[in-house]
Amino acid sequence: MPKFLSMLRAVAIAAALCAFSGVSLAGQPKAAQNQPSDVYYEIFVRAFYDSKGQGVGDLNGITEKLDYIKSLGVSGIWLMPINPSPSYHGYDITDYEAINPQYGTMQDFKHLLDEAHKRGIKVVMDMVINHTSDQHPWFKAALNPNDPHHDWYLWAKPGTDIHAISAVGGPAWHRASNGQYYEGTFTGAMPDLNYDNPVVRKAMIEVGRFWLRQGVDGFRLDAAQHIYDDLRTDMDDPIALQKNVRWWSEYRHALETTNPNVWLVGEVARQNPDDLTPYLGPLNTVFNFPVATQLIESVRQERNLGIGNSLQFTYAAYRTHAGGHFDDAPFLSNHDQERVMSQLDDNMAHMRVAAALLLTLPGEPFIYYGEELGMQGTKPDEDIREPMRWYRNGKGPGTASWKDWSTNDGADVSVQAENADPGSLLNLYRTLISWRTQVSALRDGALTNVPADDPHVLAYTLADAQSRVLVVHNLSRDVRVFDLGSNVHASSVLLQTKPGAVLANGKLTLSAYATAILQ
Repeated sequence: MPKFLSMLRAVAIAAALCAFSGVSLAGQPKAAQNQPSDVYYEIFVRAFYDSKGQGVGDLNGITEKLDYIKSLGVSGIWLMPINPSPSYHGYDITDYEAINPQYGTMQDFKHLLDEAHKRGIKVVMDMVINHTSDQHPWFKAALNPNDPHHDWYLWAKPGTDIHAISAVGGPAWHRASNGQYYEGTFTGAMPDLNYDNPVVRKAMIEVGRFWLRQGVDGFRLDAAQHIYDDLRTDMDDPIALQKNVRWWSEYRHALETTNPNVWLVGEVARQNPDDLTPYLGPLNTVFNFPVATQLIESVRQERNLGIGNSLQFTYAAYRTHAGGHFDDAPFLSNHDQERVMSQLDDNMAHMRVAAALLLTLPGEPFIYYGEELGMQGTKPDEDIREPMRWYRNGKGPGTASWKDWSTNDGADVSVQAENADPGSLLNLYRTLISWRTQVSALRDGALTNVPADDPHVLAYTLADAQSRVLVVHNLSRDVRVFDLGSNVHASSVLLQTKPGAVLANGKLTLSAYATAILQ
């Protein structure tokens, strides 16, 4: 157990008992309708919808599909990089204040922002500022040691170990055309910026302000831990962590002068909650990589692997660190990971349980485009970023064709097929997201684990000022009977993913792979 958990155990348990011991869940007021779901939808623009028939998804294509996105019930979209870049993925930028011409123009982007905001959909932009492209004019200028841009990057000095391993496992140092070695945590095509240089910090703050002035609502901060965590030896270095946190605090405060409501979610790809906690406060939230791993594994094994306890203590630590308020960002997979359906071996029952787990957790859950359809995809990276499946036959207006599909997904894995099927995965996602608009505790509630003797059942309470509910998941293929015990009482089944949930005499009977919300 992470070291902070044991310290907070007594406090968390005491709080839980005060909040829930002997308290009935009956008669709690429902949240107002049409509240935001706080769910975000990640989009790889190249793969989503092609408005020009040129094979590449674009910004106007997303605008055309905003009504589909709205139909999911999500509150916002995260656009993977949209800046000019020599790569297909865009994570090596050559111009921070322009739009990739393959995706459209600045006018197209502003039109997308306007149309998204009309529908109540926020737009979060991928902000890739740990490094630039080696084709960026800054880096080209930096090859001259006498140019001011030289100090914008990190160069080897006498005594530098140019054979050092980076924090992500590859070579940290790369030979430039001028014969010098520069640091690139990810690849030689992505030279790291020098954040000890105040001119670099100022430039990147101005980039953020530029996009906020265009109307962007916030940023997904790529490689947030690697601003100073560059080498394998930096990964547990408290100085590197301190400098990371200090920078993101500076960044946030500066951006708030342009938009006081700017929303920042950081990519800190660590599996220990202790490593995420320091970023809460400087950022609104960070992606919850530990819970993503735990959710998938619990679903695969059909067993409760301690998710409730883990989240209860983790959230207590987050709240303590962030002054009482934080937003979690749980997810199942993203553009760097194999798709959920592939991780679950194309088991639809497991996929449906995973969706129910994700979307009954508080915070701002993220869904990767196509996840709601059950699209498959395994590494290499191009194969997990494939064209969105709009049509049964795989082809049709707007289908991106920048690459062929690598999977055996059939006609049923498509928007066209699943829209027409009330029992489809797509419609389950819509249902689960709609629950979050109906019951505010599913978005904002404090989570308290409810012990279950049955290892195939996961239960927890969620409570905020508006509502208090009990969430129960049957992770298994068999009907399960869950005894609520004496500390938590419920009077009725409010919502359920499958028919057959029966509450009687303090016991809940749940169908196989079913989820129920009790009040």
